[in-house]
Amino acid sequence: MASKKRGLGRGLAALLGDSDGLDNGQNVRELPIEQIRPGRYQPRTQMDPARLAELAASIKAQGLVQPVVVRVVGDGYELIAGERRWRAAQQASLRQIPAIVRDVPDQAVVAMA
Repeated sequence: MASKKRGLGRGLAALLGDSDGLDNGQNVRELPIEQIRPGRYQPRTQMDPARLAELAASIKAQGLVQPVVVRVVGDGYELIAGERRWRAAQQASLRQIPAIVRDVPDQAVVAMA
């Protein structure tokens, strides 16, 4: 019997709605990459440069397949999910990336981190 893979728990699933993180097109927008800031609650302190370069090459060849998730903060956007994709998209010289814009309070973002 196959065991279910456990990921981030209910926090991310509750935020995204689907287990795959896609929003079924209802709220995906193309956002200027320079208007997106890293999340304040990102638990990763380091990212493997070689793996980031591999992801950037993939994004350059195929585009960004899964949107990042952001929230409006001030005059820009803060990442909730997808910092590796955002950084790799920057390395791939994309000017805009697909993003799901959500209204998420700090407490929910902290719980998901």
